[in-house]
Amino acid sequence: MEIRFAGVDGSAGTRAQDLPTRDQVARRILEHGPSTAVELAEHLDLTPAAVRRHLDHLVGDGTIEPRDQRIRGARRRGRPAKVFAITDRGRDEFDQAYDDLAVQALRFLAVHGGEEAVTAFARRRLDEQEGRYSSLLADAPVQERAQVLAAALTGDGYAASVRQAPSGDQMCQHHCPVAHVAAEFPQLCEAETELFSRLLGRPVQRLATIAHGDGVCTTHVPHHRVMPLSVIPPSTSPLRRTPS
Repeated sequence: MEIRFAGVDGSAGTRAQDLPTRDQVARRILEHGPSTAVELAEHLDLTPAAVRRHLDHLVGDGTIEPRDQRIRGARRRGRPAKVFAITDRGRDEFDQAYDDLAVQALRFLAVHGGEEAVTAFARRRLDEQEGRYSSLLADAPVQERAQVLAAALTGDGYAASVRQAPSGDQMCQHHCPVAHVAAEFPQLCEAETELFSRLLGRPVQRLATIAHGDGVCTTHVPHHRVMPLSVIPPSTSPLRRTPS
């Protein structure tokens, strides 16, 4: 059920009236990825004029940015509609689980314990999450496990969704509470990829991450048979950066 706020009919309204709706617009983009003004108007039950007014404000304060829409399939006549995507500053407006203190702590751990200590920490922090998710996926049919995992991630604030691809499913996380930390310490992303492999029983592949500057974290889940966990190789993520 969607909540309607006063002053969303395109009228000027006051700043106090606009803010709740403006937050809805920003959160919709955060959770569902780059969107057009028409899509936002339809999903939020607003007029296009009201949406564009909020979009102009959000672009002005750096919360979102306009981008050219990627066209899949045959291209239609005319210029494609602009899509609006959340920026790093926009993500900062939403709850972040870690801050500069976490980065400093991991830097200290890397210096005094080495890269292996950082990797061990990255894996250990997911233990509780793995326990909860394992119980949810235990009775789920194999073909539905990606959807169940995405729902669990969404419950933990990752705004995850699943879309089908020819060779498998693509699980997208539109929000990452640890993106700023993972930008410097990709071990966090790698440990999460390994976790997904164990939970889904498949050698998944990370295609993109918010920490690397992509719009969403995307994980490919192949459609072949489930493999015994003992033969699933450790993550071979291409996302690790070589220190300069």
